[in-house]
Amino acid sequence: MTTLSAGILLFLIMDPLGNIPLFLSLLKEVPPKRRRHVMVRELLIALGVLLAFLFGGQYFLRLLQLKQESISIAGGIVLFLIGIRMVFPPADGSGIFGKAGGGEPFIVPMAIPGVAGPSAMAALLLLTNTQPGRTADWVTALLLAWLASSAILLSATYLFRWLGESVLTALERVMGMLLIALSVQMFMAGVASFLHMNV
Repeated sequence: MTTLSAGILLFLIMDPLGNIPLFLSLLKEVPPKRRRHVMVRELLIALGVLLAFLFGGQYFLRLLQLKQESISIAGGIVLFLIGIRMVFPPADGSGIFGKAGGGEPFIVPMAIPGVAGPSAMAALLLLTNTQPGRTADWVTALLLAWLASSAILLSATYLFRWLGESVLTALERVMGMLLIALSVQMFMAGVASFLHMNV
């Protein structure tokens, strides 16, 4: 996987367009002067968590004695479920990450799992496990995906007003379909590697 394709994968997983309604609803009760500060804080926390998973992924896998094939198959399943919820959102309107709580959000659910979700963590574990010598490339891919996601989420109010809810919903579903395709490929690669290993 190239650095660019890894960055695109992480960007799709972070789903900034799908997170716009979530972020706006969570910030509804926050004073306007505090909103940008809260968003920047949550985005930086999410980046810190993802970088920790990127650098500590190998040790985490060794501690749990997990194999590359297991991570690939599990990551594919998680991405598939996230993609399905993006294409077919819950009927109660709670979105991908459940219903929002009251008050000023801190870490949950904006940073985790809004930006740094389990699927992003699984993808980083997979990248570091399959090609551990390319840590610099994965850091670059993560930073590119995070910067693009941050730019979109920091412009959430303007994008929601300019594009409208229907266009954002359509874009989120297209991203969900791409994510489903990527998850199937990841799952099949894990199964193929497992079968090859056991032949």
